[in-house]
Amino acid sequence: MKALNKINIILVMLCVSLCIAQQTPATKQTKDVAIVGATLHLGNGNVIENGIVVFGDGKIKSIGPEASTSITREAMDIIDAKGKHVYPGFIVSNGTLGLVEVDAVKASSDLSEMGTFNPHIRSIIAYNAESKVVESMRPNGVLLGQVVPRGGRISGTSSVVQYDAWNWEDAVIKTDNGMHINWPSSFSRGRWWLGEDPGLKPNKNYAKQVKELTDYFNNAKSHNKGDKNEHHLPYEAMSGLFDGSKRIFINADDEKGITDAVNFAKSQGISNITIVGGYQASKVANFLKQNNVSVMLQRVHTRPELEDHDYDYTFKQAKALVDAGVLVSLEPSGQMERMNSRNLPFYAGTTVAYGLTKAQALQLITQNAAKIMGIDTMYGTLEVGKSATLFISEGDALDMRTNLVSKAFIDGRDLSLETHQTELWKRYSEKYSNQQD
Repeated sequence: MKALNKINIILVMLCVSLCIAQQTPATKQTKDVAIVGATLHLGNGNVIENGIVVFGDGKIKSIGPEASTSITREAMDIIDAKGKHVYPGFIVSNGTLGLVEVDAVKASSDLSEMGTFNPHIRSIIAYNAESKVVESMRPNGVLLGQVVPRGGRISGTSSVVQYDAWNWEDAVIKTDNGMHINWPSSFSRGRWWLGEDPGLKPNKNYAKQVKELTDYFNNAKSHNKGDKNEHHLPYEAMSGLFDGSKRIFINADDEKGITDAVNFAKSQGISNITIVGGYQASKVANFLKQNNVSVMLQRVHTRPELEDHDYDYTFKQAKALVDAGVLVSLEPSGQMERMNSRNLPFYAGTTVAYGLTKAQALQLITQNAAKIMGIDTMYGTLEVGKSATLFISEGDALDMRTNLVSKAFIDGRDLSLETHQTELWKRYSEKYSNQQD
């Protein structure tokens, strides 16, 4: 009886998994495609009006104005995109898409591991390529993303994936290229539920917490310089930070924390540094530029955290950092981060309203993100020889009113834009349109 019950449970789980699986991944490109007549937003600051982009075998073969770019129409599929816009696939920075399916269901969450120091944790092996949440990104042009672990002082390594795959092995573009650190906060708030003052006050344990992190790094460095007769997986996972093959991503928000975090990384001999969140990064923008530190800026659509900050403080941050010459990308952190990842282009659009040009705003979620993640040789811009990961929008993709994606490609593969949400929309649209008065 128990064996029968187990079989029934397995069958039910299999049926459920089949029902919720995403669209079947697109097949490999077999014929050249030319998109003709569109406005081409290259992602590097340049725009080509009335242009042509040709791609085959998953890569861009030619790109330029229609008047000076010849094509052999008989040998390829032609997409007439006059009046439309073509963009590189948007890239999610510091995301957790594919690590959690339903927040309220613990069994569907692979977001973090127990413990304080987990440099050996690899987020990529927990990535669910069949996530319904992941597939819902594509209709907004969000085609790539960073898969980042959470929790602890050292969370583990991130990888970069494309959002149309059978499994994590198919999805991954760059594996274990970044180590993620949660820098101690130099301030803390009182626990109001215990009657404490909820205002900000200096963190009494800040120096102790920084020392613990410093000691861990020093121990890891010593271990990796030794003969390694005894393996220590966490320490050995950090070797890439010291030889330059991994980038360090440090979550820090306050001015002191950002400065201390950068100085700490430099003292450890780490040169590839990115600040994640960076709520007060604009206050130390020149310092970040001088130290060649990039920033994955926290979600633009958030309220200011401090009483003396302007109401539009978070909207203006990107402009201040870009003007200082800092390499900046946008990330969708905060509550409902995974769901909000689809709004990435609209965060970029908000920065246009607060000072950036549209070309600069586009770079925040294409070229800049690709550079920080180390995938810019193949992704992030529309250039000959790079991956044909792009999409066609009916209008301005940074405007929620006009970002209507009609075609999308990853590595030249023609993607399905159907999702669970679009299927429900069609289903109930048909139901109510057929109802009699």
